[in-house]
Amino acid sequence: MTLFEKTVESRLNDPIFVTEHPLEVSPLSRPAKDPFFADRFELYIGGRELANGFSELNDPDDQAGRFQRQLQARHAGDPEAMHFDQDYIEALEYGMPPTGGLGVGVDRLVMLMTGAQSIREVLLFPLLKP
Repeated sequence: MTLFEKTVESRLNDPIFVTEHPLEVSPLSRPAKDPFFADRFELYIGGRELANGFSELNDPDDQAGRFQRQLQARHAGDPEAMHFDQDYIEALEYGMPPTGGLGVGVDRLVMLMTGAQSIREVLLFPLLKP
């Protein structure tokens, strides 16, 4: 759990977009105008992340370097670090136009809309054991 998750996330009750994520924690995101930050945002409501969006990095050399750093972090014990995806690098070498993506946590959105306290209350087939 990160410092942000421990100290800030649960206090974000009103809708808010969190921006300016460090580039090192956004390995697939294009850099922002300030190259220390990623062109990325997360939407929080009610202390929960509901959406994550970013502009995709489409430079194969930059992406390969980031994958390499992620691989080093994985070998150093970071379980969330990504693997080196050579197939993805090869696909980027063919060219990719400017692209963005948005992931919405539908289950979390349903929790917000229904006032559910547990994600198990809104999943059709909850696989989590009590």
